[in-house]
Amino acid sequence: MSGAILAIDQGTTSSRAIVFGADFEPVSTGQMEFAQHFPKSGWVEHDPADLWSTTLAVCKEALKSSAMPLSDIAAIGITNQRETTLVWDRKTGEPVYNAIVWQDRRTSDFCAYLRGEGHETLFTEKTGLLLDPYFSGTKVAWILKNVEGARERAERGELAFGTVDSWLIWNLTGGERHVTDATNASRTLLFNIHDNVWDVDLCRLLHVPMSMLPEVCDCSDDFGMTKADLFGKSLPILGVAGDQQAATVGQACFAPGMVKSTYGTGCFALINTGDNPVSSRNRLLTTIAYRLDGKTTYALEGSIFVAGAAVQWLRDGLGLISDASETQGLAEQADPEQQIYMVPAFVGLGAPHWDAEARGAIYGLTRATGPREFARAALESVGYQTRDLIDAMQDDWSAEGETVLRVDGGMTASDWTMQFLADILGAPVDRPSVPETTALGAAWLAGSRSGAWPGQEEFSAKWHLDRRFSPAMEDSERTKLLDGWRDAVRRTRSS
Repeated sequence: MSGAILAIDQGTTSSRAIVFGADFEPVSTGQMEFAQHFPKSGWVEHDPADLWSTTLAVCKEALKSSAMPLSDIAAIGITNQRETTLVWDRKTGEPVYNAIVWQDRRTSDFCAYLRGEGHETLFTEKTGLLLDPYFSGTKVAWILKNVEGARERAERGELAFGTVDSWLIWNLTGGERHVTDATNASRTLLFNIHDNVWDVDLCRLLHVPMSMLPEVCDCSDDFGMTKADLFGKSLPILGVAGDQQAATVGQACFAPGMVKSTYGTGCFALINTGDNPVSSRNRLLTTIAYRLDGKTTYALEGSIFVAGAAVQWLRDGLGLISDASETQGLAEQADPEQQIYMVPAFVGLGAPHWDAEARGAIYGLTRATGPREFARAALESVGYQTRDLIDAMQDDWSAEGETVLRVDGGMTASDWTMQFLADILGAPVDRPSVPETTALGAAWLAGSRSGAWPGQEEFSAKWHLDRRFSPAMEDSERTKLLDGWRDAVRRTRSS
């Protein structure tokens, strides 16, 4: 056995699979995009069949192109878009409704009702989360209320709820295992992160029968064996973590105070707080970073709903670019005399504002504003939003020494964007040599469980820097830009 790992990275817009060798380097990759569905304004759905079929296809593609015998694959690790919610029939495996995506805002009114009834404090104390449509619990409640017959079937024990990891494992094991890991469970509004159990009181408030819930495992654990007919041999699934927690592991952020930020459709920054679940004064989320050997490590997290999605909007919504890679060149050519601010609240504002009703806005337009300025504003918005998160984190929990941000995700390929990020943070930004840190984190969780990969210390020592971006902006310029950004956000807020 060579110790290779098949990592599944099921994301919001595409499914990917990567085979990593025993040296932690990618050997082969498969990737497929799938359709996004927007039935109403603020609603975002996926076809569950697409999530499964594309995942299966990219796994087969990656395994084939690796040219490895299956005997060289020690295990499978899974990482996934979090909070996206599925409900299916336990006997047939048929979903009762489309997957409701984490970006979906249809339960805003229900969240407002629960807050109005004074329940948010209880949810926050037990789950570390806020009452926001982002999380899974109110999505499950919506399905049970609005899909004909769903509640009755759920109360009879006929339906299963799961996040995307659970759905994939159910299908990979032929319905043998209904499981999740602690990180995905911690994003549901139903899981007590202090006691590490599904919470009876929270399930009752959201009207979710506990019979629907999956078994919660450690992030490195025995999640089941794949059906032999899928790949030609049964493979063990030994690692699972939600995408942002998997990236935290992949960035080797095992020590308290280490910070990582992932830039994909959205942006998610996590700071490791060790065995201390820190309560935020700034509406950040207290969440599980990972759970290994029964020991829980916590994090503070800030979630930005729109990062790379702002660039997608320039391409698909406005037609200003044909490829995301064009934005760097346009930004470099933008008029320095124009300071345009894009507040990309297309689906509301995430941390630290948590304003579900806010909508996107652009400020500072002139007759001379064009595609170059729009591109620069979209890229800069990522830096500004990250600065908001880091400021909130440092106010909640400060570690000794200089803050260094480890970054990953598609947008980090843009040197211009990463330099602006370092400038507006006033802190170094480190980009790793292996950019696929989310998949790498899932691979390490599985590989370490299998015994084929080493433990934390040796894995951390293998983390290598591709490039450090050091701040070069004058303090006065940074202050001026941040003042303009904060004014733009204030104008955009719904209240």
